[in-house]
Amino acid sequence: MDIYALKQQAEVALAPLFAKIDQVAEENTAKILKAFRDHRVSYAHFAPTDGYGYDDMGRDTLEKVWATVFEAEAALVRTSILSGTHALTLGLFGLLRPGDILLSVTGRPYDTLSDVIGLTGEEGSGSLKDFGVTYKEVEMKDGTLDMEKVDQALATYGEQVKVVFIQRSKGYQDRVSFTAEEIGGFVRHIKEKTNAYVVIDNCYGEFVSLREPTAYGADLCIGSLIKNPGGGMAEVGGYLVGTAKAVSLCANRYAAPGVGGEVGASMGLNKSLYKGLFYAPHTVAQALKTAHFAAYIFSQMGYHTNPAYDEPRADIIQAIHCGSAEGLIAFCRGIQHGSPVDAYLTCEPWDMPGYNDPVIMAAGAFTQGSSVEISADGPVRPPYIAYMQGGLTYESGKFAVLTAAEELLAAQK
Repeated sequence: MDIYALKQQAEVALAPLFAKIDQVAEENTAKILKAFRDHRVSYAHFAPTDGYGYDDMGRDTLEKVWATVFEAEAALVRTSILSGTHALTLGLFGLLRPGDILLSVTGRPYDTLSDVIGLTGEEGSGSLKDFGVTYKEVEMKDGTLDMEKVDQALATYGEQVKVVFIQRSKGYQDRVSFTAEEIGGFVRHIKEKTNAYVVIDNCYGEFVSLREPTAYGADLCIGSLIKNPGGGMAEVGGYLVGTAKAVSLCANRYAAPGVGGEVGASMGLNKSLYKGLFYAPHTVAQALKTAHFAAYIFSQMGYHTNPAYDEPRADIIQAIHCGSAEGLIAFCRGIQHGSPVDAYLTCEPWDMPGYNDPVIMAAGAFTQGSSVEISADGPVRPPYIAYMQGGLTYESGKFAVLTAAEELLAAQK
């Protein structure tokens, strides 16, 4: 099979889709620039603060910009939020109290939340379960929310349900991811049945479309700055954005009641967060083009891809069914060998903290764990799906995809 002939075919087939991606990026960039102008962002906002960080003008203005861009009331955007899992933990502990129920309506959340919830891990480790929070879930049906069972759960548990949790991205599930518009429909339906907070794990979905779930009534969207919204510039951090009440409660968990978001020195890192948000629509467009390109190449090679190359997307994740453990490992090794950093290394499956199966992860990024750059990973378990995401530039993403294709071909021999 001539991989580079496939490359030429892909570029022709994908041109109309790429034009649409560029249009979304252009409109999202205009929205961000308007928010910068309206909130009078200046060079002074990049100045560092230390200690308590009281009256950190750059930090406070950045959070106002985020709230505007996400069509929300408030935001907490901090480099001291260490990861997406940390941000989600702040959100759940901020809103839930002993005796409350956390109801996940998209089935089991991403693996790293299992210990946070108390589904796995040692008793007494500090999980939600340890603090008297009960977890319930509703399995999805035919790739979407099973609204009949969601309604039944809300009716059964009543006011005990304090948080309804929706995971936007497929995570390690073999399903479609949800658009912000689709989530908006879920939120409207759920809000008719309950006063619970609706919380969205928004990882990998930011700036794929023109609006975010907070624009459709979600109480809280949560994610990582080393994914989409950091634009490849933020080197650490996470965010929570939503209603003023929800964000305030989470800020109390982040710092302390009575202090909330008023503290937290920026230590000179504000510039990278402003710059990352500025770059984000363009960077997400590069990642989306890389994902479409990968779907085309691997579908032509006979692998099942989700989404298909010509399907609309709700996030930057591309799933490729590799067919075997050897295929999954070969794919991830190819992405590693096609990355800009640590390309000489050969990745191996290992027992990563927070995961229930050995995981292989290709992550040749400038920022450790930055999956918006170029990365691929997956649990080494049937059906052996590789989850690829990112591409700081389409050119580099394309190179990594072609390298992975060559590795898979070699593994078949």
